Amino acid sequence: MKRGSGILLHISSLPSPYGIGTLGKAAYDFVDSLYAAKQSYWQVLPCMPTGYADSPYSGTSAFAYNPYFIDFDLLTEDGLLKKSDYSHLNFGQDKTCVDYEALFHLKNDVLKKAYPAGLEKYPHEFAAFKFENSGWLFDYALFVVLKKHFHYLPYRQWDQCIVEREPAAIMEVTRKYEREIEIVQFTQFLYERQWFALKDYANGKGIQLIGDIPIYVSADSAETWAHPEYFVKDGSIAGTPPDYFCDEGQLWGNPLYDWDYMREHDYEWWVRRMQRSLHLYDILRIDHFRGFEAYFRIPRGGSPKDGEWVKGPGGALFDAIKTALPMPPIIAEDLGAIDDNVKGFLDYCGFPGLKVLQFAFDEQDSFYLPHNYPRNSVVYTGTHDNDTTLHWFQTIRPETRKFLEDYIGKTNEGDVVGKLIRLAMMSVADISIIPMQDLLGLGGEARMNYPSKALGNWKWRMKKGAFGRKQVEWLRTETEIYGRAGNNC
Repeated sequence: MKRGSGILLHISSLPSPYGIGTLGKAAYDFVDSLYAAKQSYWQVLPCMPTGYADSPYSGTSAFAYNPYFIDFDLLTEDGLLKKSDYSHLNFGQDKTCVDYEALFHLKNDVLKKAYPAGLEKYPHEFAAFKFENSGWLFDYALFVVLKKHFHYLPYRQWDQCIVEREPAAIMEVTRKYEREIEIVQFTQFLYERQWFALKDYANGKGIQLIGDIPIYVSADSAETWAHPEYFVKDGSIAGTPPDYFCDEGQLWGNPLYDWDYMREHDYEWWVRRMQRSLHLYDILRIDHFRGFEAYFRIPRGGSPKDGEWVKGPGGALFDAIKTALPMPPIIAEDLGAIDDNVKGFLDYCGFPGLKVLQFAFDEQDSFYLPHNYPRNSVVYTGTHDNDTTLHWFQTIRPETRKFLEDYIGKTNEGDVVGKLIRLAMMSVADISIIPMQDLLGLGGEARMNYPSKALGNWKWRMKKGAFGRKQVEWLRTETEIYGRAGNNC
């Protein structure tokens, strides 16, 4: 990967008048600002449809898109909607915070109105989309429709014949809900049209899109319902032991993969998932990468203190992926409990790992300190799971602050964020990614996620005009000074 820099900003955090960021005008404006600042990368969080708690890291499908990101105004320009279909609706009063409840009740009802005109306008394109995505699209659409039919209960509480996917029962509901199923499929088609238009625009300006996929899917997802053979049968779940994100450890609740089954089938599902993901994105960040070397297994009904590390598929999985996708452009999120086995695994795969400056100053010889970086790495001031850098600085221990100032010089709340951004930019790491909240110098109110807090996350949104000329010019200057300017200006 070439030396460069970019911004971490999820699509949901873009400004828009419709309750959440979308793939519309604000996204194109953001690309223009990245271009003006000579950036090379735009990183987003996972774009899968979300379920309970709205976490993009616990999606209801490993392959589908989040329909919340579809832009109404672009559909109106295409002649599929009228402004009156949605302009009167209240998608939330607070423009700096996503109102997921309002979106849940309103967004899909508006999107349904685009179906009749869209089916007439794009019959051949839609048919091709269904064919190309037949490996997952129907199961996902049927899952969404049945979820609504069963009043959004977890799928294990549906009628038993549906839970067990008895052929006669599946044929009956497929006939009964044929139109609703096709509307869900068409909504996915609309997202893909808007996504690739935006991607082409960004790529045309020399900006690569970095996507993100979680290692796991939700326990209540299209995959766990349609393909239970992919998952262990003993009810054990994923989590983490105590670490710097959470002193008590974390109980994620995601089902664990049956890696023996996956291996026997040549990791075919993972290969398809990676092929699709690298079709959507230029570069792919894989979350919780260490879980492929060894994963933390928590028994049914247990807590993190009851968990244990279990060997994962290791290099065999990525050998299979590389056979199908030679030299895949992957970033490995190697945070958490990292031992020599994980380091050896990362070296074997050859992917760049993550360096986070907020983790650098708790000990004198931390591998997060910039003088210890290899070039083959990606440096962040913080990630979506961290506090903003300003609030982190306001709350760190005195000894951490002393070492920080020994390292970068005397600092204060007014200049510390800029100094740490500069430290990331001047490092030898091939890629430097700055969360938008840090570029804007925001405090704890702009934090995206609290890993130990189940509800109330993923809501922050950027104010319209916040990434303005002043911020663009400052970022452009820093980018040029430290040799990260994209070949786009």
